[in-house]
Amino acid sequence: MVETVPVYKPLIEQDEINACIDALQLGWLGMGSYVVKFEKAIKEFIGSDDRYVAAVSTGYAALHLGLLLAGVRLGDQVITPSFNNIADFQAILATGAELVFCDINNDSLCMDFEKAEELVNSKTKAIIVMDYFCFLCNHVRVAEFASKHKVRVIHDAAHSFGSKYKGKMVGSFSDICMFSFDPVKTVTCIDGGALVVRTEEELRMIHEMRLIGMSQSSTVLYQNQRARTYDVKRIGYRHHMANLHAAIGLAQLSKIEAISESRRAACHYYSEELSQIPEIMVPKTDFDGITPFLYFIRVPETKREALRAHLGDMGVDTGVHWQPGHWFTLFKNCRRGDLSVTDRVGKEILSLPLHSRISKETLDKIISSITSFFRN
Repeated sequence: MVETVPVYKPLIEQDEINACIDALQLGWLGMGSYVVKFEKAIKEFIGSDDRYVAAVSTGYAALHLGLLLAGVRLGDQVITPSFNNIADFQAILATGAELVFCDINNDSLCMDFEKAEELVNSKTKAIIVMDYFCFLCNHVRVAEFASKHKVRVIHDAAHSFGSKYKGKMVGSFSDICMFSFDPVKTVTCIDGGALVVRTEEELRMIHEMRLIGMSQSSTVLYQNQRARTYDVKRIGYRHHMANLHAAIGLAQLSKIEAISESRRAACHYYSEELSQIPEIMVPKTDFDGITPFLYFIRVPETKREALRAHLGDMGVDTGVHWQPGHWFTLFKNCRRGDLSVTDRVGKEILSLPLHSRISKETLDKIISSITSFFRN
């Protein structure tokens, strides 16, 4: 039986195992001291004194709370690319708002702001912009768009933790920024997420909403204790992070430089080798300042599924990230603009395996398997 190279493979070493043991032996399984350490480590890593970090249970939880923080409610509309993760779509619907699909730029696969302009109306409350794999959204254009139309921005940085935009760390400059640390992300907490906000008042609101609305001080919980009294003043959710997950995140975060370097090197190698195949389109980037989450290629629509089958036979797993949102039954009646680029990309895109510290031998296996398909 051929051993399969998975698309995702978390970097789990003795450091993470030791962190789990220490957190379990502490005996405080809820939100506690490890969570505040993780939040402080993220804040220090992104290097911004005017931002505040709240750790939550998942990336979806971060999106949901971010939208609520932005004031998104029933009857509002939120614009986001159809070429995006389902979590973004579901988070919008969970607020009672309407989902509006925008097209993407053909090169970066991030939001096309010229087309977004055509979708703005009096109900537009916010936009979700996402960084895709090894590309960052045009955040200068994001800020201009938000200022012009007086809308809040949720920056979906689930793919770009550890990356820089114009010399600034992702998370240090956005209106509301979310990170995901789920099982397949570059930095994982098993499951986890974080919101980066601009004010202490916004942080306090997130602290209440993530803990089913309870206003007990996070400072008490961060000492592995529970407050005896508290008030409930707003609707809340079970969106807080547990100590065990934060402990794993801390162990992962200590390796972020090595993680980033190894992933960039792998992406460079992929692009150098695969760009020699005429029928393959590789990402148009030099990966400078990027911590890549996944690596993708684009291939002719008529050959993609055959290529996937061939790679499967060769022991190489692949993915399709993503199926455009407007293709799904639940979202097919959502308002949209021209989505011609999204439709084309959705039929061409193919994710290849990318792991932290992936070996050259593994990369050569993947590349040779792809090469053999197109030679034949």
